Amino acid sequence: MFGIGMPELLVILVIILIIFGAGKLPEIGAGMGKAIRNFKTATTDAERKEDEKQKIEGGDTKS
Repeated sequence: MFGIGMPELLVILVIILIIFGAGKLPEIGAGMGKAIRNFKTATTDAERKEDEKQKIEGGDTKS
């Protein structure tokens, strides 16, 4: 993906564990999950609105 392998991910996770502690990790994970879900919803809604706009204008130019 970004040139990050398993050893690098483990180092990052250990650093995050040290900084935030074990008690905060579930909260951080839940917050990140909500953020990703909201981002996906926003992009899907934007695409849907653009498709509806093109249909209303009658210029369906998608290939």
